[in-house]
Amino acid sequence: MSWFKPEQCQSELSLYKERCAVELREAHARVSAYHALTLNLELAIVNLESARVKFAICNEIYQDWKLEDSFAHAARLGYSGVEIAPFTLANAVTDISAAERQRIRDLAARSKIQIVGLHWLLVKPEGLYLNHTDGNIRARTARYFVELVDCCADLGGTIMVVGSPKQRNVMEGISHQQAWDWTATTFRDAVKCAENRGVTICFEPLSPAETNFVNTAAEAVEFVKPFNSPAFKIILDVKAMCSEAKPMQQIIRESWPHFAHFHANDKNLKGPGFGDVDFKPIAAALREVGYNGYVSVEVFKFEEGPEAIASKSVKYLRDSFC
Repeated sequence: MSWFKPEQCQSELSLYKERCAVELREAHARVSAYHALTLNLELAIVNLESARVKFAICNEIYQDWKLEDSFAHAARLGYSGVEIAPFTLANAVTDISAAERQRIRDLAARSKIQIVGLHWLLVKPEGLYLNHTDGNIRARTARYFVELVDCCADLGGTIMVVGSPKQRNVMEGISHQQAWDWTATTFRDAVKCAENRGVTICFEPLSPAETNFVNTAAEAVEFVKPFNSPAFKIILDVKAMCSEAKPMQQIIRESWPHFAHFHANDKNLKGPGFGDVDFKPIAAALREVGYNGYVSVEVFKFEEGPEAIASKSVKYLRDSFC
């Protein structure tokens, strides 16, 4: 009978330990490589998501629906956000309590949808005007814009769209420059408040058929630039751009980086895909400039009903932006 010598056992044990150490190092290397690959994939997904536009819808489309039902419906269709018209909540944002603002924010969170911000800001209350000849009216409007900023931020929103064509028309008896200066003064305090609250006020160029004050994207950029504020930008709206002589792709390129929001609709006042406007060149131009904000559906004719408007619009946008 032969026996292992102690030195042989020690040698075999040493070899076994070395093999185990090598295998352990290789296993650690594989795990590290796996973690690195996973991290890179996660970062790639984050980068892809951040580079991709998100779709939102304006809540007045839902008319008499409960907020929670409209949020849930939009989320089910694949919208990432909802844009709120304050007049659907109350006569004035000052009537919306802190508790109610939190409740609305919670309703959106429950549906896993973001409140993008506010639009149709001056439908109610009555008597507000950006460049009225009455200084008291301008001052009241300026104060209300500060209230709007606070409400937007309290709801979790970051965008405020200023259209309000009838509340900005240049009144008889004053020059365009005077109206321009008064309007700028009206926004001064709100822009400062917006800077502090993480909100961007977006001034909207509108067609001459709607207003006689700021009709082109170039004019809107000229209006906001002197503020030199990240909280004061413009919004581009497809319906409004249809009234300009320039192609929409050119307007998008020339307006970047001064726009922070985008409204999707058609010159027939319906949703994207309900008219003749081709959104594929629009999507290409937005990608080209690097826009990664919201593309928000805003319509003015509701005869198809909220379900059809919301579903057809988002499907058309997905097809256009894919």
